[in-house]
Amino acid sequence: MKAAKKIFDLAGAALLLVATSPVLLLAMLAVRASSPGPAIFSQTRVGRDGALFRCHKLRTMVQGTPSLPSHEAPANAVTAVGRTLRKFKLDELPQFWNVLKGEMSLVGPRPCLPTQTELIEYRRRLGVLTALPGITGMAQIKGIDMSNPRLLAETDATYLRTASFWLDLRILFGTLYRNGAD
Repeated sequence: MKAAKKIFDLAGAALLLVATSPVLLLAMLAVRASSPGPAIFSQTRVGRDGALFRCHKLRTMVQGTPSLPSHEAPANAVTAVGRTLRKFKLDELPQFWNVLKGEMSLVGPRPCLPTQTELIEYRRRLGVLTALPGITGMAQIKGIDMSNPRLLAETDATYLRTASFWLDLRILFGTLYRNGAD
């Protein structure tokens, strides 16, 4: 399963990066035109086995917004373009690079900030940190965000116990057809 998932991740991320590159380019231009600052935002996140890595996203907030979980960030910090990018999950497109670098998977537990110690501890206890974080996951299609650390970690653990190629495909398609937050 691990080798097949890695091949699926690499092939899928490469294909999706090429296929979405025109959308990514247009989104980057929209971010730059709508507010000052870089189009790509990189933030330290917790990866496999608790290792820290730089997670890339399209910038959806005004430059200088404190590094907080999305549910704790001030609503007025999100730009108009950022709201649209988040609604259609386009802000996640740069994470295909993280997948190609082996830091993330297409599907897995969403990576959290190092300051989210309660979530990290729940994940550590449940063995969730042994997995690569994902661009999307079971919690996202169920509408569970990081504001409920225990439920999120339990959902992540359930995903890991039941993970399969077909479940990953269902989660990927579920992500495409669901509007909502991370």
